[in-house]
Amino acid sequence: MAKKRERLEIIYDILRIIHDNRNKIKITPLLRYSNLSSQSFYEYYNELLEKNLIIENNDKKRKLISLTDKGFKYIEKYKYIIEFIEDFEL
Repeated sequence: MAKKRERLEIIYDILRIIHDNRNKIKITPLLRYSNLSSQSFYEYYNELLEKNLIIENNDKKRKLISLTDKGFKYIEKYKYIIEFIEDFEL
């Protein structure tokens, strides 16, 4: 059986999706790629906006989502923590 993703991993996945799409993605593909229900996605999305990890940019009638510097830092720190856990087999 597949392991459920933890909260920090879901946040990392959302931020990584944005990063991997050249730091610009529309909300619908972000929702689809995040593999969450709409309700769960919007709870995380609003939290990420509130915590200033992502920002909405309006570009010619479309809303694009981008990472802030804080969002880039989260990705870096998360990778560091995962490496630490793997190194010590925790």
